[in-house]
Amino acid sequence: MNANENEIRKIVEQVVEKVLSQTLTRTADTKSDVGDWGVFMDMNDAIEAAYEAFLQYKDRSIQCRKSFIDAVRKMALENKEELAEMTVEETGMGRVDHKITKFINAANHSPGVDYLQPKAWSGRNGMAIDEYAPFGVIGNISPSTHPGPTIINNIIIQLAGGNTIVFNPHPSAKKVSARVIQLANKYMHEAGAPKNLVTCVAEPTLETAKTMFGHEKVELLSVTGGPQVVKMALEYPKKVIAAGPGNPPVLVDETADLELAAQEITMSASFDNNILCIAEKEIFVVDSVFERFMSEMEKAGNYRLSTEEMNRLAEKALELSGKHWLIKRDYAGKSASVLGRALGLNLQQNVPLLFGEVDKNHPWVVAEQMTCCIPVVRVKDFEEGLQAALKAEHGFKHTASIFSKDIERVTRFTRVLDCDVHVINGGTLRGDGGDLGEGYFSHTIATPTGEGICTPIHFVRKRRIMTHKSFRFV
Repeated sequence: MNANENEIRKIVEQVVEKVLSQTLTRTADTKSDVGDWGVFMDMNDAIEAAYEAFLQYKDRSIQCRKSFIDAVRKMALENKEELAEMTVEETGMGRVDHKITKFINAANHSPGVDYLQPKAWSGRNGMAIDEYAPFGVIGNISPSTHPGPTIINNIIIQLAGGNTIVFNPHPSAKKVSARVIQLANKYMHEAGAPKNLVTCVAEPTLETAKTMFGHEKVELLSVTGGPQVVKMALEYPKKVIAAGPGNPPVLVDETADLELAAQEITMSASFDNNILCIAEKEIFVVDSVFERFMSEMEKAGNYRLSTEEMNRLAEKALELSGKHWLIKRDYAGKSASVLGRALGLNLQQNVPLLFGEVDKNHPWVVAEQMTCCIPVVRVKDFEEGLQAALKAEHGFKHTASIFSKDIERVTRFTRVLDCDVHVINGGTLRGDGGDLGEGYFSHTIATPTGEGICTPIHFVRKRRIMTHKSFRFV
């Protein structure tokens, strides 16, 4: 072997040694309890890390919890532009400016530790007090439609109860989800929090979700997703808080303020290109005011399609999955101008919605379309509209709205639809509080399991202590 061969051999040995060293280092990091600010390659490691964090976190005061939650609020506000841009780039859905608004809303209006005030009773037998204890590690499924704000909202309301969290993000939003979790851990750690209060798996799959659902150290499941993943979670023998699908109908009767109805529906249904489950998905309008309402929708900036164009767009954008019509992935969360191009229309970017008349059984009506095309159905009267809205809502009991000045009709509508969220004479987005409405805000609207718009109170165990004949000072 000559000198050149010896030199080549040494170089090859050095390269191999370096590659092996890097591989071993990466393997060690992957299996460590720390991970990369909460992001792990293996779901079991993510759960173990969250559990170890819980053992430290459960003894922290409620004041500490508040300081850590405040750090997450600060993180969301300081990084909202970057995270909004990442979301649109990765998922291809929605609008950057509206996603920024979502981050602001989640940061400012997600309820915190103030929802966990103890309650006491004092009487002749002594004193009793109810307080709230954490479950432990909560396993979360987060969506692709608004991954960052949902994760931030869930971090705030679930950490408020003293829990730690492991996420299985939607695979289509895994990068931005991991980024949110890393930033949240960094900001909380700077505020004095234990590491890995929030973790996730870097490559989420159906199998990693099943691992999370079945793991003995995951005490509660919080699921925001479609009916399939909700059904799967409910098969496990543990408490589930599930936010399922919606198909919110709107009924506009002949007493309604039609200009207000058109403006409110336009604002709400077009927000982030209609990917929110709480947003309006179909409109039922009483015949006597139908054309006037359609005119007001045009005045609000929307573009009216013919019924034939609605049919052609449905053929392109919707697909039948079993018995259900669904939006195709390439058309979900798209703007009116993008949808218009599919019909050969050259629309301005600022057109909020496409809309057009169809019948009450049309695929646009029965599908949760989640895009900027909303169907409008002509009904004979209030009663026909009520029954059509009830059918279109599919019994999800999620969200519904009505525009009417008749208080008896409004009352009947809300009782018959029986949804978790009802909005009267306003856009449905106003029903979830925050900047557009009143009350607290949450991205977890747990309709399938009955909690409704969730707060920290839904992620804690209620515990009572009774002191017989003592601790009564009056």
